[in-house]
Amino acid sequence: MARLLSVNVGLPQHVEWHGKTVNTAIWKSPVAGRCRAGRLNLVGDGQADLGGHGGEQRAVFVYQIESHRYWEQRLGRSGFVPGQFGENFTVEGLPDNEVCIGDRFRIGTALFEVTQPRVTCYRVGIRMEEPQMAALLTSSGRTGFYLRVIEEGDVGAGDAIIPVSAGPEHMTVADINALLYSSDHPPARLEQALRMPALSPGWQHSFAAMLSHPGESGNVGLNPAAAAAARHTAPGFLPLRVSRIARESEDVISLSLQAAEGGELTMPLAGQFIVLRLHAGADSPLLLRSYSLSGPPSDSDYRISVKVEPGGAAGTYLEGQVRVGDVLDASAPRGGFTLRDGAGPVVLLSSGVGATPVLAMLHALAAGGSTREVWWLHGARNKQAHAFAAEARETLAALAHGRGRIWYSRPSAQDCEGRDYDVPGRMTVQDLAALGVPREADFYLCGPAGFLDDFRAGLAAWGVPAQRIHFEIFTGRPAMTPGLVEAPLLQPHQPTGPAGSGPLVSFARSGITVRWREQDMSLLDLAEACDVPVRWSCRSGVCHTCESGLISGSVGYQPAPLDAPAEGNVLICCCRPKDDLVIDL
Repeated sequence: MARLLSVNVGLPQHVEWHGKTVNTAIWKSPVAGRCRAGRLNLVGDGQADLGGHGGEQRAVFVYQIESHRYWEQRLGRSGFVPGQFGENFTVEGLPDNEVCIGDRFRIGTALFEVTQPRVTCYRVGIRMEEPQMAALLTSSGRTGFYLRVIEEGDVGAGDAIIPVSAGPEHMTVADINALLYSSDHPPARLEQALRMPALSPGWQHSFAAMLSHPGESGNVGLNPAAAAAARHTAPGFLPLRVSRIARESEDVISLSLQAAEGGELTMPLAGQFIVLRLHAGADSPLLLRSYSLSGPPSDSDYRISVKVEPGGAAGTYLEGQVRVGDVLDASAPRGGFTLRDGAGPVVLLSSGVGATPVLAMLHALAAGGSTREVWWLHGARNKQAHAFAAEARETLAALAHGRGRIWYSRPSAQDCEGRDYDVPGRMTVQDLAALGVPREADFYLCGPAGFLDDFRAGLAAWGVPAQRIHFEIFTGRPAMTPGLVEAPLLQPHQPTGPAGSGPLVSFARSGITVRWREQDMSLLDLAEACDVPVRWSCRSGVCHTCESGLISGSVGYQPAPLDAPAEGNVLICCCRPKDDLVIDL
């Protein structure tokens, strides 16, 4: 019979790691005597990252003494102690390849249910002094598992672990772990996993996403946004010829682009963008800029619209030097901010030049003869700054159920309320409620950072579910660095120290180009040295949190990821450049 050898608890603490401060509760110590197992936690225990550990689905983490011995041998180490892997219960027995999701066990006076494998992150590598530990644990099938507390009670070292009932589908912890993280995702097994009510909601969501995108490259269950952004995208730049230049407002111009040598272009999805690689001059640095496609869906003509900012290098170059007939380097369309299929209402919310991707969505809806309820809600400074006014009005009128509203924050004396605009001032969520905008709609947002922050928070407070709020940020997604104690935010910059001599690495959204340095173990290390906003968790090719768009170039992996990213993406935590790269960061 399986046995509880040790009950281990620990509270979050700060540790120094690679020049950073990490808040972690990976260090656990044995409890003397008995310990109360509550619905959310063991008494005396805590977690630094409640997004990945703790709570009802992950109240208790279990690891086996047999796995302790396995890792001692494999790593050539000795002296492992209870809690070595951050586990709450060090047990004898209950191997991951035998214990099933939904199994219930009586330990002491408490009743527990198995909910999911352990999701490993970089902090276990800190505790084990092995940077690849997250990948090693996941690939070995010896992850350990979490328990839900069905009946609260007291537990202690020496308690027998008594089986009470078996999980309904008899899928082991190791089975479920491999189904998510390996490259093999059979639909029948995904369906089987989704029939297990005990499986935690996060894992159910991942498997449901995989099941809804069969045969798609990458791992949509781990990072659906990254997989969607890479869909139908091939790395590399193509020569596109400027066929038309038009002024849309006092500070916005549009350029229409066609294949320089004729032929069809990749049909974009409404809302996607392209990256331009601009050679502004022999002595000028290479400029990389992302611009939304703003025109109707087309495989022969891409239209981008550019705000010309005072002192803005790319906008100034495009306005002042580029002429019809010139050839520009452009990527294929990319990005996951795209119009979703459906029959429900659509709300297109924008401010300033943020109108560009949602204007493409408006064109797509009109071109498809959509019968959906569509709201065009836009804010501008005044008529002089109001781009696409007539175009949006005409396109909206072509829809069976189109409605629009325009706000001018600073209308001039010449602007006519009721003709040029509808409402003075800035648009608010309260305005949407007063207009009767349906809360059950899909909301698409694009505009300045303050506009996005206000509306994301406001829509959520109004009761719009997060999955119905879609937005685009061209400066890059917010950084995600779990456990790191907040440090001052710095603008992306060249790294300190001697310059590298390797391939050129360009972070497109951050506007930074730097030579690869051999001292960096991965593209993630180089990005961090430049203070480029990044997102990561495992740092060893497991979780896909760091998955980013590969605009051009190629990489090599060390170590190889457990499951490859989507075609057109890279996992920056475990790859290095083979040649010059452009990354969508």
